[in-house]
Amino acid sequence: MFKPSALAYTYDGSFEGLLCCVFESYAWKEIPLAIHAEGGEIGLLLEAKWIETDKEKAARVLKSLPLRISREAEELVRLGFWSCAPDKEMLLLNFLYLGFRHGRKVMNLLADDTVNSLMKAVQQLRHEAHLYTGFVRFSVYGPVMAAVIEPQGYVLPVIQEHFCDRFQGESFMIYDQTHGAALIHEPGREAIVPLSGWTPPEPDETEEAYRRLWTGFYNAIGIKERRNDRLRSSLMPKRYWKHMVEMNGRGGVPALAAGQRKKALQPEDSRTAGSLPAAFNPQLTEFSHLL
Repeated sequence: MFKPSALAYTYDGSFEGLLCCVFESYAWKEIPLAIHAEGGEIGLLLEAKWIETDKEKAARVLKSLPLRISREAEELVRLGFWSCAPDKEMLLLNFLYLGFRHGRKVMNLLADDTVNSLMKAVQQLRHEAHLYTGFVRFSVYGPVMAAVIEPQGYVLPVIQEHFCDRFQGESFMIYDQTHGAALIHEPGREAIVPLSGWTPPEPDETEEAYRRLWTGFYNAIGIKERRNDRLRSSLMPKRYWKHMVEMNGRGGVPALAAGQRKKALQPEDSRTAGSLPAAFNPQLTEFSHLL
């Protein structure tokens, strides 16, 4: 029997770290009252318990998901972790309690609050990712295309296949400003890497000309008599407009302050740099020179 415990698990914020929290809960047969990523707030009456990330323990939990529940459940857990659901860690832990108890039948327990909430969170993530396949606006800087997004959920892994397949022969970057990460691609190589505080450089004359053409085309095809701002806001929510050329005038992104220099695409500290895939270190240097 699992016993509720006045503990708050704290982990490093990674997916493997969360799986280690699941392992810890089962190893000690205790149910934490909360799970927080490192740096998150912990209730005053709760004792914090640090959960070290252990790749072997995480692998054991991950391997058990398709075996004891189903492959669909494994995908649901991964997508749920990328979602922006409040207290998603406890939501996922409670779902796994149900999954290990009921097996693959858990996917049909749609009347259960935990399963229902997780399904809705994943549906919202997928919907946001689908919108970004059409709302991402690239700018060209030399031989590299770059775009900035501010999603609520962590959509980069969800949209990665779409953009890397669509632009197989291009070098591009999609920078997720919300989560401090970037999808970097060049022909034959791709990766999602941590990146903090990157600012797009000033566009050159050619890029400015294309932006004006696109904005002019967007305005020209509109029918003034049939303008419906309410419908447009429904189909293209305003929170996406900031980085869309046609909706925000020049560049679709906030204008840079006068005299601001180009910021290199470079991690802020050695810890971030060390976490980059070795094959992409030369590419990161290439992007820093180009941008």
